[in-house]
Amino acid sequence: MSLRDPPGPVPGGGRSPTIGAVELRYLYLGSADTGADVATWLAVPGASLRWRFRRFGADVAAVDTGSPPVLLIADHRPTGSVLPIYAVDDLDLVTARLRADGWSVASGPMGTPEGPASVLTTPSGTAVAVLQLDRPGAMDGAYADASNAHRVRP
Repeated sequence: MSLRDPPGPVPGGGRSPTIGAVELRYLYLGSADTGADVATWLAVPGASLRWRFRRFGADVAAVDTGSPPVLLIADHRPTGSVLPIYAVDDLDLVTARLRADGWSVASGPMGTPEGPASVLTTPSGTAVAVLQLDRPGAMDGAYADASNAHRVRP
């Protein structure tokens, strides 16, 4: 099953409800040096820094390369790792659908500025995150707030 598959059979019979819209919103990239990696990605024509924060011992930045998904560059993720983050309408429903098809919950649900998220793994071990987008633009708004002591300006 993919995240976009139509409703199918569920354990115990019947059919599951539709999961709604699914969007590949972010690629979460592990970095040994967020600042250097941000500079590298900003060299891509049309790329721009959406936001960057240092908080809780982590340095995380969002780079928009001109088309989705937005790149999240983070020094608290394993260097060289890539975690796709899909925005969904209903985290619980999507999690239940994927678990019914053999996926496992690796972590979550956990709070994020934009809404609750979970990391799930396929039966073969591939990890993806799903994010219920309750507060789109929360990070952009926090970055625009000049009084936010955690934002990092270029």
